Amino acid sequence: MTDLNSKVSSSVASVPPSAIRKFFDLASEMQGVISLSIGEPDFVTPWSIREAGINSLVDGYTHYSPNAGYTNAKKAITDYISRRYGIDYDPNGQCLITVGGSEGLDLAARALINPGDEVIIVEPCFVAYKATVLFSHGVPVIISTRQEDDFKLMADDLEAAITDKTKYLILGYPGNPTGAVMTMEDLKPIRDVLMRHPEIIVISDELYCELNYVSDEPSSLARFPELKDRVVMINGFSKSYAMTGFRIGYVLGPTELIAPMTKIHQYCIMSAPSMSQFAVIEAAANCDDQIKAMRDEYNHRRRVIIKGLNDAGLECFTPSGAFYAFPSIKGLGLSSEKFCEKFLTSKKVAIVPGNAFGECGEDHVRISYAASMENIKTAMERLAEFTEELRKGIV
Repeated sequence: MTDLNSKVSSSVASVPPSAIRKFFDLASEMQGVISLSIGEPDFVTPWSIREAGINSLVDGYTHYSPNAGYTNAKKAITDYISRRYGIDYDPNGQCLITVGGSEGLDLAARALINPGDEVIIVEPCFVAYKATVLFSHGVPVIISTRQEDDFKLMADDLEAAITDKTKYLILGYPGNPTGAVMTMEDLKPIRDVLMRHPEIIVISDELYCELNYVSDEPSSLARFPELKDRVVMINGFSKSYAMTGFRIGYVLGPTELIAPMTKIHQYCIMSAPSMSQFAVIEAAANCDDQIKAMRDEYNHRRRVIIKGLNDAGLECFTPSGAFYAFPSIKGLGLSSEKFCEKFLTSKKVAIVPGNAFGECGEDHVRISYAASMENIKTAMERLAEFTEELRKGIV
């Protein structure tokens, strides 16, 4: 009988399944588990957004949209970016509506990478960054950030990673899994390095841009006029607007880069869901107050979870964005994966090992506070019990 495993692409076979889903799946098979493992808002999508999607169905918009998206949906997105970022994009040619932000990451890799091209990835980071590069036969070049630097990218580290094979840099702030934020001031030294290397493109993942607890001002390398034409912004509505199930995102950038990404999207996806695009029009234009209400609640939960981690005796960098905490478990005698496994089986709380986000994430765990306050408080009580038992050698 034919060995079907041998038929699988080596680039696909070399990438392990997502550890995030592993712990989510384990938790789903157990009764009474509190899951702080998935980066999904626990809020229901605001009603006016849902209503816009419903009305589009009632009005008969059940067909394919134009490949890049409906013009009025793209215009709503570019108007939002102009309002919030102060950057202008042409909705016709510089905006592509995608099936979530993750499709944008995949399109960028397939449109830009030739076999052997190097892509700089700043870890710890979203699990898809490295995978999309490997699937496209690129070579990931890893920069490991450090807790003492607040998990920010340092200019010297970036300079040292650049070679004559570097195609692009993936930058994701506010960060998953750390919750780190890079302000415009923090980005200036990065801009200076990139100005010395004009051949390098930037893929800027800004999906958590509205979940920033230190500034109302979004920060982006695209806001530097001298870099704008080298930055592809990946963004979307899943996190800030609690629209994960709508599977809707977008890519903004120079026409020369958006066009080949649109070509791949055209062949492989055709178009993003029509209903979701009508929901986007409402979200981008009229829901700033809904974003603020959710952000304020996340901020409250952030303070509670940091206190809970301190009570458990865990050192934790104070996150400034997204909805994750990334505490250190160093000194407790377990790898991050074993820590999460034992915590799940003994206390029925699901979190994610830090090494799922890169080797430098080892000795850390990711805890999502996109969960109810009741569940967060209970989980923190169980965490304090668990760490105490570990220190006493009970578990």
